[in-house]
Amino acid sequence: MTHPPPDDSHQRAPHVVVIGRANIDITVRIPHRPVPGRTTFASAPATTTAGGKSLNQALAARRAGAHVSLISNAGADHWGAFLRQTLTDAAIDTTFFQLIPSAPTGIAIVEVTPDAENHIVLALPPATELTAAHIHDALPTLRAPVVVTQLDIHPEAVDAVLRHHHAEILIGNLVPHPALESDALAALDILVANEHETAAILGRHHTDPTTAADHLRALGPRTAIVTAGHRGAAYSNPHHTGLITPPPTHATNTTGAGDVLLGTLATRLAQHTPLPHAINDAVTAATKHVAD
Repeated sequence: MTHPPPDDSHQRAPHVVVIGRANIDITVRIPHRPVPGRTTFASAPATTTAGGKSLNQALAARRAGAHVSLISNAGADHWGAFLRQTLTDAAIDTTFFQLIPSAPTGIAIVEVTPDAENHIVLALPPATELTAAHIHDALPTLRAPVVVTQLDIHPEAVDAVLRHHHAEILIGNLVPHPALESDALAALDILVANEHETAAILGRHHTDPTTAADHLRALGPRTAIVTAGHRGAAYSNPHHTGLITPPPTHATNTTGAGDVLLGTLATRLAQHTPLPHAINDAVTAATKHVAD
């Protein structure tokens, strides 16, 4: 009998490591935001899905063609088991996805309004937050060419990433934890933030996302990318500042769009795609996601 050759797709695919949070998303579609003292009825049944920025980014990177490892924690409860199964089903490496005994899994309540905007409340159990020890255990083993880390996790964990990663490209995402050292951004190859996050980091809002990207890069990262919703994504590096615009689309739910963009971007960069082309592919993937 002839046997098929072994599946070595993980070995051929570029390796991306994603570091941060995983949680359960409970999503409700509502006609308008609730007002004090009044009940707002959802326009459809609630949905329960695997979520969390880093889990979403890992799934997006896997769909884009990467071999992905996720460094994250969840509770050792039925929701944590559900998250692990979701990752396993997607062929994501869960070696360093830990289920913490006696801890609950984080929950995000996602309200989606008719304009496709989302409003999120996240309940984070402290026991599942990443520590420096988790990073020390994982990164020396994984050694991926591209590492994506949330910057709002505990500063000791971010510091461990900055000190112990062996990546060719280190990507940071989100508003940095307030206790993170001010020079941490200078250790990043790429900082990715949306317009609201960028305004929080800079202390002011810039109408032009390319201007915001320039100011963000001035804080230290070698490249800054500002995602701007239907306008696309602006980028600034020492050689160029530009805006990648998306194809026209009708958005139905913007939840997770930035994570799809970031996961796709990380994969394309791991495939050695030039930055403008990588951003274009990422913007296109995010645009398709919001219209699905």
